Amino acid sequence: MIITLLTHPHEFSKTTNTGRLACTRLTIQAATACYRVPWQRKQPNQDLLARLKKHSSGLMYPSPDAIKLSTKASPSLPEHIVIIDSTWQQARKIYNHSPYIQELPCYALTDTEASRFTMRRNQLEGGLCTLETVAALAKLNNLPQLAESLYRDLDQLQS
Repeated sequence: MIITLLTHPHEFSKTTNTGRLACTRLTIQAATACYRVPWQRKQPNQDLLARLKKHSSGLMYPSPDAIKLSTKASPSLPEHIVIIDSTWQQARKIYNHSPYIQELPCYALTDTEASRFTMRRNQLEGGLCTLETVAALAKLNNLPQLAESLYRDLDQLQS
């Protein structure tokens, strides 16, 4: 599994950014590549574009036509997953202004626990933070210990 976090520029300096934690944990513990790339409206990240061309890719984004993922079934996921790492308001902006990710098939998680992330306001009902999304993907890829490590990181961030 390859994960690219398409990160809003403001997120790089936020102490509440969970994408940083997710990438660090994946690099340390898993045989999973994780990349954090900055989103720029007028200049798409060239490394991300290259990965999109090289690998079968999908976007974790709750669009109306998203393919629903359940932890109760063995999903067929592309080898490369893009996750927008930002607030929900920023995520909509990034999605709407990035045709290169609008072309990707979207995936949405259906049977996850309620979000544990409480450090930000104005969260999308039923939405997960970046780290929780990565943890759910770890569970879907039969990596429960990695998922639990990620949840512990989130709990530690919020304590």
